[in-house]
Amino acid sequence: MKTGRKTFFLVVTFGLIFLLPLLGSLAQWKGLPAGYGEFPAQKVENDPGFSLIYFSLACIVALLITLVLLFPRWFGFKKTQRIPEPQAPATGFPVWFWWSLPVLALSWFLMWARLKLPFSLESYTFVPLWWSFILILDGLVYKRTNGVSIISRKPQLMQLLAVVSCFSWFAFEYLNFFVIENWYYPNKEVFSNFGNVFWFSLSYTTVLPAIVEWYMLLKTFRALRERYKNGPKFTVSRTFLIIYYVLGLILAFGMGYYPYLLFWVLWVALVPMLSAAMALAGFWTPFTSIKNGDWSKVILIALATLCNGFFWEFWNFGSEWFHDSMPVNPNYWKYSVPYLDKFHIFSEMPILGYYGYLFFGLNCWIMWLIAAYVFKFDADFEVTGDKS
Repeated sequence: MKTGRKTFFLVVTFGLIFLLPLLGSLAQWKGLPAGYGEFPAQKVENDPGFSLIYFSLACIVALLITLVLLFPRWFGFKKTQRIPEPQAPATGFPVWFWWSLPVLALSWFLMWARLKLPFSLESYTFVPLWWSFILILDGLVYKRTNGVSIISRKPQLMQLLAVVSCFSWFAFEYLNFFVIENWYYPNKEVFSNFGNVFWFSLSYTTVLPAIVEWYMLLKTFRALRERYKNGPKFTVSRTFLIIYYVLGLILAFGMGYYPYLLFWVLWVALVPMLSAAMALAGFWTPFTSIKNGDWSKVILIALATLCNGFFWEFWNFGSEWFHDSMPVNPNYWKYSVPYLDKFHIFSEMPILGYYGYLFFGLNCWIMWLIAAYVFKFDADFEVTGDKS
């Protein structure tokens, strides 16, 4: 397949991500779904209540994932023989690490404290809090890799990550309409319509950089990066990829037609559609190394997103927890998840919802790769210099 055709195939597939849920929704509702186009998303109707059958099935899937992560040898992963690595001189934290600490502390305090001021500073805390956190993560990577990190070696890549992150999360906000708002933002009136678009655009720049920095940090731990490196080899045929691709198309349409039953497809449909499209076109995907038994990239990006998800939910929950009234943080979100809304641990997110972060990280990496392949830039954000 020629390069031009490869790119065109990826662009068409990416377009289908947006078109198929819309077509499914139009077929289901004989029009657009409730709340479509309202930004930021608002709760428009109550979701179906708790379902024991649905919850039980989800628990089985969650248990299986947990067992694979905790006991990989049960599933064919083998211990990797360790090769001694040279010890480099210790490196201190970079200057951006120290600058970011007071910014994060002040942003965190203002987000939760609800000070009585002439105007609310809480409304403007999300972006500085998360960018300072990203720089702190980069500083940790820098120290553990003896001076090698994205900011120190590839600062332009961080800018690209921020831009792609912004547009990628807008894509997820769009898809959220078709599952009847699995998440929504109750503080819509804090800013004007233009203010919401501007501020949320800035906020969305933090998603991919944070996940990637967590991935780079986890990679610095030798035990983690080698834990899933020697697993079952999984080679797929072209026929399998085509079936996988078609399954993604069906799920994307089904998400719009059955918004409650298939709400989880929002986090999963991109994986079969876009990864299969990349593989069919001959591009590298996060799954490529699995054919050699190396599952580390896939699992570490999933774990990185789960780690970051903890802080997403932690800071978000605290934004309301310490106040009697609704917080004035415009980025504060709530969930409206059908069938699974049970057992919350200090967060708006139900406990099973955290497993969605594992798939979300893969979605983010795949969208980053799609952008790189279409717009012809280097997608490699990995840096060398891991430390045991």
